[in-house]
Amino acid sequence: MKHSTQEIRLKNGARGLLVDIPDATVMSFQFQFRAGNRYVRSKDIYETAHIMEHMAFGANAQFKSEHEYEAEFTKNGAYHNAFTSDLSMVYIADCADFEWDRILRLQQVAICQPRFNEAELQAEKGNVRSELTGYLNNHSRVLWPKIQQLLGEDILTFWQRLQTINTVTLKDIKEHYKRTHTAQNMRFVIAGKLHGRRQEIMRMLESWELESGERFEIPRDNLSSGNPTIIRRKEASNITFGLSMMVPKELDDEELEAMNCLDHILTGTMHSRIYGSARAKGLAYGIFSDTSAGFYDSSWDFGGQVNHETADQLFDIIVREINAVRDGKVTDQELDAAKSYALGRYQMGAQTVSQISGFYTNRYFADGTVKDYEKVPDAIRAVTRNQMIDTATQFMDANTWVLAAVSKAEKDEIVSMSDKFDTLFRREIKK
Repeated sequence: MKHSTQEIRLKNGARGLLVDIPDATVMSFQFQFRAGNRYVRSKDIYETAHIMEHMAFGANAQFKSEHEYEAEFTKNGAYHNAFTSDLSMVYIADCADFEWDRILRLQQVAICQPRFNEAELQAEKGNVRSELTGYLNNHSRVLWPKIQQLLGEDILTFWQRLQTINTVTLKDIKEHYKRTHTAQNMRFVIAGKLHGRRQEIMRMLESWELESGERFEIPRDNLSSGNPTIIRRKEASNITFGLSMMVPKELDDEELEAMNCLDHILTGTMHSRIYGSARAKGLAYGIFSDTSAGFYDSSWDFGGQVNHETADQLFDIIVREINAVRDGKVTDQELDAAKSYALGRYQMGAQTVSQISGFYTNRYFADGTVKDYEKVPDAIRAVTRNQMIDTATQFMDANTWVLAAVSKAEKDEIVSMSDKFDTLFRREIKK
């Protein structure tokens, strides 16, 4: 779907993107505050942000309860939700084009005029407790926060988060809301048919009852390699593993495009070097790799599940193929195929209003960068073998990494696996 993008800065200090999609029949709204778990006043009340997000669509200035608000919001098929991460709290809504203004007003009352009360607090404490307890049964969910901790990120695991729920009070909820939900701390992306509506949208947003506040800084952690770690679960029938490598920089767009191509070559398809080889040999059902850029550090992650009896063979393949990349053994044919795949996925990624909105939100909410959608194909075509190899080598040269797993095995097993990966960081490049 063709579209155009305009960044606007409101008089109250909020900033956002208006994405005009002339043929759209849907409007999509996303509002972000740096109000996630890392901004809670104290670790003793770590779940404050999460519980507050659960209360986001509860009692407010116009509705006595979540049920009343929900009935009004969804009566014409509209959808809304919210989520909390380490850094962000994001409010989402999608609706039919004909009711966009009604939905935006309902979002305003929920975000700007909540009426937090004790009954809803206690109910949402129970819901959050149930949610986090459920995550403890998901080995991947358990694993990755632990990997973050092992590398030095100042976060809590799900089990640790559960211990803080009881200490959160209504006063904590109100304090967190007042401190974080301010105009300067708000970013938004609104996508849909915007012709003739821009000024009305701006007028409505500038009327939101938010204090000025500030845009919070992103916290910085001092990262270092962690010891190989096993999270023992007696019910675990296989090994859920994660390997995370860090580099102390924010990868630029060119480096990220290069790593996206490399991840595709290694694990993207059934004929990829690692995942394809593992499937062909019957070693593992699913393996992934992913590269992401943070504010101060960037990560290159591998993960999946493997049976105990095939783990050694799988990890030998992973080490072999990463070593091959470092030695420059990537063919032009592989790179061309990865680019072709990326171009196809790019074109398929603009079929809906929500997809187009999602293209902009992650980067814009993170650092205010407005990505140029039209330039993505050229960026993909510009990826070179040397760029891909050099970026991957930076992760190994940084030598900041950890391997962890959820398993019923003893620690010796994960230590042995970690020793295989250790060779990646203690070798010279072959000439």
